[in-house]
Amino acid sequence: MTRINTNVSSLVAQNRLQSSNVDLQKSLTRLSTGLRINSGSDDPAGLLASESLRSEITGLTKAISNTNRTSQIISTADSALGQVSNLLNDIRGLVNEAGSTGGLSDEEVAANQLQIDSSLEAINRIAQTTTFQGRKLLDGSQDFVTDIGAVDSVTDVSISQAKLGRAEKLDVSVDIESAAEQASVTIDDAAFGAVDSAATEAKFDFNTYTFEANGSQLVIAGDFSSVEVIDDPGLDGSATATVTDGKLTLTFDSGESIFERDLSQLRSAIDGDTDLGARVIGSSSVAAVDLAETPTTGTTQAQFNVARSDGGSLNIVYQESGTTTSTASYDEATETLTVGVGSDQVSGDLLSLEATIEGLSVPGNPFTFEVDILDGNGDPAGTDISYAYVPAEQLNQDVTNFTAALKDDLVFQLNGATGSETFNFGAGTTPEQIAAAVNLVSDATGVVASTEGGLQFTSSDYGSDALINIEVIDEGDDGSFASNLSATRVTGKDIQARVNGVQASGKGNEFSISTSSVSLSLAVDAGSTTDFEFSISGGGASFQLGPGVNSQQQARLGIGSVSTGKLGGVSGRLYELGSGQANSLSADISGAAKIIDEVIGKVSDARGRLGSFQSTTLASNLVSLNETKANLQEAESTIRDADFAQESANLTRAQILVQSGTNVLSLANQNPQNVLSLLR
Repeated sequence: MTRINTNVSSLVAQNRLQSSNVDLQKSLTRLSTGLRINSGSDDPAGLLASESLRSEITGLTKAISNTNRTSQIISTADSALGQVSNLLNDIRGLVNEAGSTGGLSDEEVAANQLQIDSSLEAINRIAQTTTFQGRKLLDGSQDFVTDIGAVDSVTDVSISQAKLGRAEKLDVSVDIESAAEQASVTIDDAAFGAVDSAATEAKFDFNTYTFEANGSQLVIAGDFSSVEVIDDPGLDGSATATVTDGKLTLTFDSGESIFERDLSQLRSAIDGDTDLGARVIGSSSVAAVDLAETPTTGTTQAQFNVARSDGGSLNIVYQESGTTTSTASYDEATETLTVGVGSDQVSGDLLSLEATIEGLSVPGNPFTFEVDILDGNGDPAGTDISYAYVPAEQLNQDVTNFTAALKDDLVFQLNGATGSETFNFGAGTTPEQIAAAVNLVSDATGVVASTEGGLQFTSSDYGSDALINIEVIDEGDDGSFASNLSATRVTGKDIQARVNGVQASGKGNEFSISTSSVSLSLAVDAGSTTDFEFSISGGGASFQLGPGVNSQQQARLGIGSVSTGKLGGVSGRLYELGSGQANSLSADISGAAKIIDEVIGKVSDARGRLGSFQSTTLASNLVSLNETKANLQEAESTIRDADFAQESANLTRAQILVQSGTNVLSLANQNPQNVLSLLR
């Protein structure tokens, strides 16, 4: 190098030294900050990726904090509900204790009532004072707002979760496909037959009835207001019967006049038939109307039909027997009493005929009436006829009574949803007596009985849990109870419904769904099939559980009020157990037991729902958030954090290069001095 104006070696050394100083400074910065990217120039793409990850990590951190806060809120509410549950259990014990009226004095029952009143006040206090950072949790302010109260068929509703979206409203449509049903078993009438009554002698109230014959009509004047007569009862127009203005009128086509027939043998014919349920009383002969000839059959007969109070009817047919002997028979299938009159039985004496059919609807039952037979001029035409209609329990021992009753001894066990009972009945027990015995213990078995339209056993409850199981343990040889049961074991049916098109889970008259948009349970009137709609328009406690602020990462939970005015169900509200209320210990202890049982179930369900939300939704969300955050932090660290081993090596290299560059630059700066040796 013989030029001195431009020291190329020095320039090169300077550039290299400057570059080494930059590398040294970068290594020192990374080692001092621990970050590989300290400015955008360090790694623009890496900076963008790391900043995005940092944003997500920040959201996750807050979501974790929110989840922990939510869990603390739920724990606070659950703790208060636990105290409410303890108070309710105390009330349940007091109600049960007060049921022992034979073992407790009035003062002790009153003391129990005071304890219940105190517990009710404590529950109301808990509802108003349970707070978290000043926000009340159990006073109903955290429950959903809905217009379902306008739906008459809904008896109870609980909305646990709902997503309302941006519109802050969720419309709910309920379509009930089939109603809940009770379990039911019917016993056919064929299980019962005619029996003899052994009741004591009866005394009767007398009323006067008048018979009047006018050509083809026989008019019976009197109070027939409770008797229903069917026009033209199967006689093809040959005879009709009507009731008008308290008069029973029989009209015959033949128009023949009144005549008398001797029915002295009829009494023995009827009395001798133990299945007939009818007998003749009075003298040995009877006056009757002329028998009309039926066009279709050629049989001379007269017939009328009287409705019975049990829904059946009694057909009474008078016809010529075709012989000289009077006969009588009763057809149970057609409910027809047929009296065959001997053709040569004619005399001037009168007697009366009594047909005692169970359920016959007649005025003043029991009663008798005396009948005056008049001629066309209204003058007496013969001796009075005395008729008597008497209920089964008031007949004399020698009277055969056609009353529906067991044909033989019977022992059976009846199982219901809540218990079982064994019944032992003797021959002659009526369906009404069986129903009364079953209803006497219906609170223990859950089965009630009725006799409208025949004997029927029905479960008190609805749904698949409702049960009727009848096991005939023993029945006499003549009995037919077991063979006439419609079924021996029957269960009810749960309600079938769809909510917003989703098949709900039914249980009796209650149904529930749990979807991503809504979780609710509803109870409707027993056996209701009414579809309805309602809206959820706000309310609920909203919790942000994810890093993104949207409905998918939020949970909206309904926490209902636990005040005594709100807690309750189908049977009533909790406040009704207080002094002076409808279900206090002194007013209705059984009603109080039903209410407290329902309320305990409600509070338990609420605690279970909150506990499930805490242990599943919140706990799993917390684990997921922490794992996601850890993964994102690892990814962000990989991009942005400095590798100290690598940066230490880079620092050492940069330091050596700086030192070497400095020495080289010193040598390069000394090179021009070599020119001086040329000038010597």
